[in-house]
Parts: sequence; structure tokens; C-alpha cells
Amino acid sequence: MRAADYGRLVALAAIWGAAFIFMRVAAPVLGAVWTPELRVLIGGLALLAWLRITGFDPGLRVHWRSYLLIGGIGIAAPFVLYSFAAMHAPASLLAIVNATAPIFGLTWNASFRDERVTARKATGLALGIAGVTLIARPSGIAQDPMFGWAVAAALGACCLYGVVGVLVKRFSGGAPPRGMAAGNQLAAAVVLIPLLPFVPPLAAPSALVIANVLALALLASGVAFVLYFRLIADVGATRALTVTYLIPLFGILWGWLFLGEALPAAALAGGALILAGTVLVTRS
Repeated sequence: MRAADYGRLVALAAIWGAAFIFMRVAAPVLGAVWTPELRVLIGGLALLAWLRITGFDPGLRVHWRSYLLIGGIGIAAPFVLYSFAAMHAPASLLAIVNATAPIFGLTWNASFRDERVTARKATGLALGIAGVTLIARPSGIAQDPMFGWAVAAALGACCLYGVVGVLVKRFSGGAPPRGMAAGNQLAAAVVLIPLLPFVPPLAAPSALVIANVLALALLASGVAFVLYFRLIADVGATRALTVTYLIPLFGILWGWLFLGEALPAAALAGGALILAGTVLVTRS
């Protein structure tokens, strides 16, 4: 990897780590449906515009069924779950939980016999479970009656992230990765539209909330995907996946700097176990 590749990797981790801060600010005001709807709609349209400018056809008419399926399960549902979680749990904690996505991915791939569970990967699964157990204990974190449900929602989102690989392999229909980045988000926006009247925003958004929504959409769902696919093209998917290890570090840093969050030792220890498990699961 060149210096520029490392720079993109760190920038990507910093943006995706900050996404949890943006959600933590926006979701308590806009709610668990409007937050992801604005994120995927604005982010998807921005990506679509970028693809058009670069002369790339995302194949929306050809692959719309794939985009609708994968966007609904792999983006719309997880973003709703994470937005709900951000209403009741620290952003830095959610960034740590996010590292379980590759562990869930291994579980799904093994269930569909797409991947074999070796002794090393089984150890990684066990470490991940132990880490989640530590995190799920709210001692040392401001008591919110919905905290347990927030952690469960974040884990549910990671479980859905994990199944995306299975869906892409079986139902993508040869859709290009860059096309999926935009098409899946726009499809997710369509899926969420019927829910909007039933879950209205909890309050009128302030300028700060609007700024965080725009950052969530344009940075975390727009620029980040451009960086991610450039990394995949330059260094390969396996090395690009190492961004998973850095996201929790930035999530904790941003949470401390901008929201004044401080996680208890048990949560940090759980995060260390989850990261160790993720390393074992994702190593080739």
C-alpha cells in the first residue's frame, strides 16, 4: 500500500467513525425513520450525480430488483435500527458494536456454506460474543431504560450487514459495485417512504441537526463510498476491509471530543475483545 492508500483508509475510518456522532445528534430529533431516509436519499442522489459526471451507468433500470432487495435488507433496515440505537446509547459504544459485522458475516456465510469455519475463526466468534456480553452490561453508562434495546438494535443492524454478502452473491445479478453504492441507497429511500407518515420527527430540527444530517448523507454515505471503492480498486477488498479495525477508534475519539462521552472500562474491554475476534475472523 502506498502512502495515499493509507491516507484514504484513515480518512474513510474517520468518516464512518463520525457517522455515529452525526446519528447521535440527529436521531433524537428526527427519529428512527426520518434520519435514515434523509441520509440515503441525499447520499444516494449525490452518488448518482457523481456517477453521471464520471460517465458511469449504475444500471438502475436493469438492476432495480437487486437494488431493492439488497437496499431494503442491507441498508434501510440497518440504518433504522442504528438510528433507534443512537437515540438511547452513546455513539462511541455503537461504533464498537459495529465491528461485529464481519463476525455476523462469517456466521451467515457458514450457514449458507459459502465459507468454512476454521478453529481460528471459531475463536474469533467466541471472542466477539464475549465482547458483546461485556458491552451489554450498562454499568458505568448513564442509565437509559431503552439502553438494552439500543444495543440489541445495533447488533441486529450488524447481523443484517453480515447477510449482505450472501445476498450480493446470489441476487446482485452482476450489478457493478459502484452502481450498487448509489442504487441500493436510492432503493432504501423508496422502501422507507411508506413509514414516514407513521413515525414523524420528534421535534423541529435545528441548524446543528440539519448540518449533521447533511454530513451523514454527503460524507458517510457519499464521499465514504467513493473512497471505499477507490481503495478496493487500488489495494483489493481484503485490505480495504481493515477499515473495520479503525472505525471504533475514531468513534471513541469523536465521541469524547464532540459529545463528551467516556466509556467505562468494561465497554472498552469488550471492544478490545470484539476487535480481536474481528481480526481472527477476517484474516485470510
